[in-house]
Amino acid sequence: MNLPANAPEAMLPKGVKDFLPLKAAKIEHLRRVLHEIFAQWGFRPLIPPSLEFLHVLERGLGEGLRERAFRFDDRQSGRLLAFPPDITPQVARIVATRMREVPLPLRISYEGRVLRHTEQQAGKDREIFQAGVEMIGLQSPEADAEMIAMVVECLKALGVDEFTVDIGQVEFFRGVMAELPLSGGLARDVQTAIGHKDNAGLRALLADAPIADRAKEEILALPRLFGGPEVLEKAEHKVVNPRSRAALNNMAQVLQVLEVYGVQKHVTLGLGELRGLDYHTGVTFQGFLPGIGRAVCSGGRYDNLTGRYGYPAPATGFTFNILNLLFALERQLEQQTSRSTDVLIFQRGADKVPAQKVARALREQGFSAARDMIARALEETLDYAQKMNFRFVMIIGDGDTEVRVVRVADRVETRTSLPAVLAGEFTL
Repeated sequence: MNLPANAPEAMLPKGVKDFLPLKAAKIEHLRRVLHEIFAQWGFRPLIPPSLEFLHVLERGLGEGLRERAFRFDDRQSGRLLAFPPDITPQVARIVATRMREVPLPLRISYEGRVLRHTEQQAGKDREIFQAGVEMIGLQSPEADAEMIAMVVECLKALGVDEFTVDIGQVEFFRGVMAELPLSGGLARDVQTAIGHKDNAGLRALLADAPIADRAKEEILALPRLFGGPEVLEKAEHKVVNPRSRAALNNMAQVLQVLEVYGVQKHVTLGLGELRGLDYHTGVTFQGFLPGIGRAVCSGGRYDNLTGRYGYPAPATGFTFNILNLLFALERQLEQQTSRSTDVLIFQRGADKVPAQKVARALREQGFSAARDMIARALEETLDYAQKMNFRFVMIIGDGDTEVRVVRVADRVETRTSLPAVLAGEFTL
């Protein structure tokens, strides 16, 4: 059967991809660097399952994620199963049900793929690669600051020079809204306008609302409360309710710790940032790189999540979206991930034992080596080696002990002997 030119894409569901070796190497590099930083900060890996009972998983999902979970019947149990749309609720379940006896705080790292339904024709990934950390058992500004400082260190370790981490505080917004007698529909519209930083739309919504002028001014100030540390002082002059002022004090303490870590130049504050209202309970943050409108990481405090599984504990954490990182850094990663194989071994004739012994000896010496098993001319082998990024072609003579070594990049040739290679006396 003849397949159309776009057959590879047509053979996959929308929102998932094949990752060929070059991109796969970049993804692996990103994961490796992130986990090295996680380990340096004392976080230990945990591997959650790729399937959960839906009714168990849903306890830890916010409203938005519940609707985006892939679900299906389980023939064995007769219950509904789901592919997790996020790993953090899985960590919360594991901590609450399997790790109650482990002393707090817990520092847990993870990585994996999650699946999420997306809107038709949205062009978004349904399969998301996540790598992140969760800190369970600490309710302190220092713990929140540590998460943000780790994000900064991760991005620096990946070679990123320009980026921002936008910090919000959902309790600040909740404090403002709790003081207002707004109906459900109007409250949702107001929240949407603030989230979109739509000052004109927000002013129109509040024009005839039955609330005091002082309260209106508090709401209208929210989209403008964005910038550096001076934002906290502006907010103090605009907002008087105790809940919001407590949130401002919390953010001030987080910033003090971030100053000690020396990362404050990468931080911006956004008190009108409303991401995570149904999930988070305090400081939230997102990491952004220039030229990409999607966050490469997100996180924040979520003190109520493990309690949904019967084990109340404060918590904070973050996750990197690996594919968003890949999109932002793909060109930059070329040099770090253009790994070559050291040696391709070529030998004519029926007796391949010398070539097999050489391959084994090279690997034992720490080199990467493969034998060219296809019967072809030497020039064809050299062309193949160049295309497949081998550094050297080692040519074993037929019936003698001479070995020729050709550097693929410029075809410069050196000579050695088979005993020297097997004994590790020849260095590439």
